[in-house]
Amino acid sequence: MTRKKISIIGSTGSIGRSTLEVVRQFPDRFEVVALGAGANAALFFEQIMEFSPRIVSVMDARVASSLQNLLAGKRDRFPEILYGGEGYCRVAACPEADMLVSAMVGAAGLLPTLSAIEAGKDIALANKETLVAAGEIVTEAAAENNVRILPVDSEHSAIFQALQGNHREALDRVLLTASGGPFFHKSRKDLETVSPEAALCHPNWSMGPKITIDSATLMNKGLEVIEAHWLFGVPLDRISVFIHPESVVHSMVEYLDGSIIAQMGVPDMKIPIAYALGYPERLPVKCPKLDLFSLQKLSFYPPDEEKFPCLRLAFDACRIGSTMPAVLNAANEIAVHAFLKKTISFYDIPKVIGEVMASHKPCEKLGLDAVLQADAWAREEASKIIACRGVQTCC
Repeated sequence: MTRKKISIIGSTGSIGRSTLEVVRQFPDRFEVVALGAGANAALFFEQIMEFSPRIVSVMDARVASSLQNLLAGKRDRFPEILYGGEGYCRVAACPEADMLVSAMVGAAGLLPTLSAIEAGKDIALANKETLVAAGEIVTEAAAENNVRILPVDSEHSAIFQALQGNHREALDRVLLTASGGPFFHKSRKDLETVSPEAALCHPNWSMGPKITIDSATLMNKGLEVIEAHWLFGVPLDRISVFIHPESVVHSMVEYLDGSIIAQMGVPDMKIPIAYALGYPERLPVKCPKLDLFSLQKLSFYPPDEEKFPCLRLAFDACRIGSTMPAVLNAANEIAVHAFLKKTISFYDIPKVIGEVMASHKPCEKLGLDAVLQADAWAREEASKIIACRGVQTCC
């Protein structure tokens, strides 16, 4: 059997590490040929030593130098070491690779993912921000290059699986489930003073800090709504969000005859990762099995958009379209970073995003340059708002 050759950007993050665990379980099926990581040179060094990629990239020249020193004298053949945006793009489009696992956090994953698509690589997509910021551009590029985009997010993988064997014309609704994060049962008053430490304590999933905060604000679900709109070509008014605290039903689709098909499983990212890597085959990935007899209940609740306004902002951005989703995403990244640094409060996150969106005039002619300019503008605008908010708080 010929091994599928894969590139991974974001290899030291939670999705990247889980992807490498799947590769470890199936060494006869997959080979890692290129890796991209951020600033964790120590962990990245271990991954390089284990998987022997041909080419690697890190955040900047300083990290590249640290990695070079770690690798010195360890083996005869070094990988080519690159850094920065250009380096990530080269890793993503590695000539030997068949597939890119796009697992970088944030809009930084957009250009590398596009580079891989233009190079004809299939995409296992965990970087939802790529489709949020530039869904129209990315999906058109994938179609032009005959590239498959296979979802890795558990919710979109669930939808993808529930659509198999059915006619898209029969689809009525996509039902995205959300855990509700750590604050589902808290009051709005309680949320006014929550700390980053409390927001980082997700009840079901182990994720990186940015996505964990997004889960706490429900922005993560808002971004997934936009992603689902582009991945599956579903109108916004046919996408619904349900709070499902047990995180057992990962999402559902409803058909015109009233049938609802759900995908269920334990909350373990190795399951959707393995499905994307092995598609259309299912791999016997090693992870806990769902014990249906131990389930006491499966509960579903409507989201409270007053308590979690980020979800409404995401729907608004998708309805407006053009460059507004890119602005939403960029402002959110800046606001979440400020919250983690304790510069702003939990409820300042949607306030900052809302102010930036209100100041933005969507571009009339959408293109990659317009998306990148809107992204840069929104980051600068959000930073200014946060600086003013910080001054007001101190005073």
